Amino acid sequence: MQVTRRRRRVEKGPFVLLGRHRGHRKRLATAGTVTVALVAVGGGVGFAQTTQFGTDQVGQTTDNGQVVSDDQYIAPYGDRMVINNGKIMSSTVSPDGSHLAASITDGGEALSIVDLKTWKVQQLVGNNAAANLRIPGNDVGQEGPTYSPDGKSLWLGQTDGYRKFTVNPDGTLANPVFVSIPADGAKHALVGAAVFSADGSTVYSAVNGQNRVVAIDAATGVIKQSWAVGNAPRALAQVGHKLYISNEGGRPAASGDTTLNSYNTQVPADPNTGATTTGTVSVIDLANPAAAPASIDVGLHPTALYAKNGALFVTNTATNDVSVIDTAKDKVVQTIATQPWPEASVGYEPNAVTLTDDGHLLVTLGRANAVAVYRYTNPLAPVSYVGLLPTDYFPAEIATVGNQIVVSNTRGIDARRSTTNVHGTHDTTSSLTHFTLPSDDVIKGETGKVFTQNGWHGGSVSLADGSGNKQPVPVPVKLGDPSTIKHVFLIVKENRTYDQLYGDMTQGNGDPSLAQYGENVTPNQHALAQQFGLYDNTYDIGTNSAEGHNWLMQADNPEYTESSAGEYTRSYDTEDDALGHQKSGFIWSGAQAAGKSVRDFGEFQQFLTKPAGASWQNLYCDTKNMQATGKDSAYPMVSSSPIPSLNNVSVHAYPKFDTSVPDIYREQIWKRDFEKNGPANLNMLWLSSDHTGGPPSGAAQVADNDLATGQIVDEISHSPYWKDSAIFVLEDDSQAGSDHVDGHRAPVQIISPWAQHGVVDNHYYSQITAVRTIEQILGVKPMNQKDSAATPMRGAFTQNPDFTPYTAQPNRTSLTAGLTTLPSCGADTPAPQNPAAAPAPSTTVPASEQAVAAKWDAWKAQQPLTGPDARADATNPAQMNHFTWYEAHGWTQPYPGENKIYAPDKVPGAYIPSSENDG
Repeated sequence: MQVTRRRRRVEKGPFVLLGRHRGHRKRLATAGTVTVALVAVGGGVGFAQTTQFGTDQVGQTTDNGQVVSDDQYIAPYGDRMVINNGKIMSSTVSPDGSHLAASITDGGEALSIVDLKTWKVQQLVGNNAAANLRIPGNDVGQEGPTYSPDGKSLWLGQTDGYRKFTVNPDGTLANPVFVSIPADGAKHALVGAAVFSADGSTVYSAVNGQNRVVAIDAATGVIKQSWAVGNAPRALAQVGHKLYISNEGGRPAASGDTTLNSYNTQVPADPNTGATTTGTVSVIDLANPAAAPASIDVGLHPTALYAKNGALFVTNTATNDVSVIDTAKDKVVQTIATQPWPEASVGYEPNAVTLTDDGHLLVTLGRANAVAVYRYTNPLAPVSYVGLLPTDYFPAEIATVGNQIVVSNTRGIDARRSTTNVHGTHDTTSSLTHFTLPSDDVIKGETGKVFTQNGWHGGSVSLADGSGNKQPVPVPVKLGDPSTIKHVFLIVKENRTYDQLYGDMTQGNGDPSLAQYGENVTPNQHALAQQFGLYDNTYDIGTNSAEGHNWLMQADNPEYTESSAGEYTRSYDTEDDALGHQKSGFIWSGAQAAGKSVRDFGEFQQFLTKPAGASWQNLYCDTKNMQATGKDSAYPMVSSSPIPSLNNVSVHAYPKFDTSVPDIYREQIWKRDFEKNGPANLNMLWLSSDHTGGPPSGAAQVADNDLATGQIVDEISHSPYWKDSAIFVLEDDSQAGSDHVDGHRAPVQIISPWAQHGVVDNHYYSQITAVRTIEQILGVKPMNQKDSAATPMRGAFTQNPDFTPYTAQPNRTSLTAGLTTLPSCGADTPAPQNPAAAPAPSTTVPASEQAVAAKWDAWKAQQPLTGPDARADATNPAQMNHFTWYEAHGWTQPYPGENKIYAPDKVPGAYIPSSENDG
């Protein structure tokens, strides 16, 4: 079912405004008819209806709930408490039910202790000034923390062991002591869940990074025994004398298996997508500890375990179901589907489970922002599906406390924590919601709300019927119908917000005070917006590159990556981690399955080999030589991916992320391939200099990125392929700056003869809607429920093409600005600036700020942003945001909301996790 909105066209100078005037926040009336879709899963029935977002903005509250950045509304059932100290990774209720301990990240804290009687945060534990109890390090694992049976101690998992606390009578923590589990070579412990023996004398720990379980003396911290289990053990549950362990990476690899790496372990994986192919639960017999653990096959990515009344429930996040194990027989006796919407089989991500005394089985669906409710009697009796209850953003834990259900929501109300009038993606929140479980009738009524909030409706994915003579349109209604577009180019950039780039464009909803890289730094992106359209209500979803590239390549940030954000040591970039890949594949593998050709230039690459002498300066001169002579590079590189389906279609001479490689060099490598081989149906390019942090100044690197973008569009638009091409220019995330609407709001460009020209489009779009649009054009089956539910960006296209090509604008900011050593071929000479626009940033530092600027130069030199092992966003985000702001304003303006220019170690918010924990 789909509700259409009337589009209003308002003349506004050279632009046409699509949608309503900026500043107006009243919901538009809808037009057309509403169809009710019926869904039945496990015997239950729910009614669903949905509406498009129209021109709603993130943070806005509507009749459907608050808008968040990933194509969802949130309006949880029950009462909500927002926690403004970062994202909840996991939580546990104390044995007496009086307190909840939540491990948190992205806000300088490691633990939040909540008094469930008063429903208030009682204590913060971390390494920043706001903490009531200071500890050295705020890295936290995927599971826990864990209370002792008597409630007198609490153990928090960290990178190489546990932080053990005394629990005071009032529920607060004291006396932190570290219990070490040593690294095994390159493998840190990276502990998962912990459980206590009944008498509290022993702690059993899932040592996630070393594929083992250990028994620890709770009093002395001495490891008494160790068992080898499956790959990436995560959760534990004890039933009598048996200890159960969920192995998210499945069984150990056997001879003949196709494998892929996951934290220095080869795990069984799909030979095409590299996704894991097994999931297991290990069983340790504590009465016979010398025996090798047994193994039970379950679904993919088993995460949470919950035992009660002779049953062990296992949430399988990748196969979207729950395995029920009869603990008397240690066999799976029932598998419960958690697919509430028939249009898509994956992407709901069940990740926590509990069973009420009256026989209701509750399963959190992380990516659906819902709790699925079932009627349950015993392991052998099939469950019956009741319906769904809405939660906040990404529920991760659920517990029964008396007659109350308590849900921990990782992302709360999205990144809305702000003490100024600006927002950033690291203004993260989390939340707790609690409620008394309502009647089955109420639950069935709430199910429709969940459908509406997720955009689930019948016919969302409609396949072509195979009849011929269909008239091509830019974005077909049915997958597989012909499109006027044959070649799609997806250009992925790094980290800018809408206001940073387009805040100076008065035609859109921008804040010029937040514009860091305006027209004289980004003349091409401004000219492209003038010619092809300005989109001022589009959102990136992730808070860093680990998340952002997943959203673009998988239309999701899988639960494994989502739950790893407190401790990215196991894997940050999941390109080389099988656990980070969804079973349904990637956008490129979907294109291949649809019979389309693919060519990749750097995107989702993991490895880079650079020859000696390939400095930024030498590559700059090499680019000039390639442009002048047509010769190949004097510094050939090799970039590659461990994922077979991607590596096979990659242009290996095109370098992946490395801020010491100019984007104009990347453009030349791409151009040679384009002119020799022509384009594929799907072409993916990573242009990453706008990340900044390389040898030139930030403005110089953004200008380099802008020039390369303009040159690529120029080349395509003057080629024979222009008539049937579309170019999507997106940021992977918008985490390195501020925006007055929302930190996730990002610049996007849709460039094509078939794209709307000269428009200002206020409609809500996201990375997911962009991915769905590409899928619809190329006939690619959506990958999961997120892109299946997304509405393609049909309004961004027209049936009346304009084949006028684009001519690249010369850079107006010197590409060599800020270099301490100039290239041998000389400094770059930019074109004259537009005097009517804000001037490009000066590289001259005022005398009063030279000492602090020198400290920032020393800080920059220590960041892992250059060379073959460079990692995107692998810097403290608060520091990076301040540094780029200071540079972009000539070291004359404090960061928004502050009254002075800070040295790196004095930056407010510099306690946000470093590159070792959170990119």
